[in-house]
Amino acid sequence: MISVPRLYPIVDAAVFSTTEDLVAFAEELAWGGCTLLQHRNKSGNARVMLEQSRELKRRVGSNVKLIMNDRADLALVAEFDGVHVGQDDLSPESVRRIIGPGRWLGISTHNPEQVAEADLTSADYLAIGPVFATSSKAKPDPVVGLEGVQRTRALTRKPLVAIGGITRANAASVIAAGADSVAVISDLLREPRKSAEEFFRVLR
Repeated sequence: MISVPRLYPIVDAAVFSTTEDLVAFAEELAWGGCTLLQHRNKSGNARVMLEQSRELKRRVGSNVKLIMNDRADLALVAEFDGVHVGQDDLSPESVRRIIGPGRWLGISTHNPEQVAEADLTSADYLAIGPVFATSSKAKPDPVVGLEGVQRTRALTRKPLVAIGGITRANAASVIAAGADSVAVISDLLREPRKSAEEFFRVLR
């Protein structure tokens, strides 16, 4: 079974105006101690996504495990270490056939039924959320709260990543509820290196 680090930063391309800004942000997170990053780009522009991914791989890939959101094909081309899929993306087993047994596969879940289903797949870890209200998605799923994290913990032995509205102020409570890791976007954007270091202090 894999071990997911306590902090799981998501580098969302929608937040950055240039590839250089995105990669510089990722470098700051790596300097702050992050060993795993997810690259998320929902624009649908495969050329830009690949450009960003290759630059991430070149600049931080020797020290950081890189996970591609949604696109198993681009993960292979950019030589990423894994893929994370949502409920509306390719099925986990389809992704597994593309990426093979060696790369990580994560699945987003939002309710007990989805958790139970995902637990039966070859996914290496499950994500549950949104734990709290979040502004990073246009149409977020219903908030599951800390109770949702606790329920999910009881349904799977796979590593559990909690996501949605998680900050330095509430991260410890999410880990206490049963999550192995917290996925964060917004609360890392300002002073990313310092913010990451503070997260690790909170999550010890």
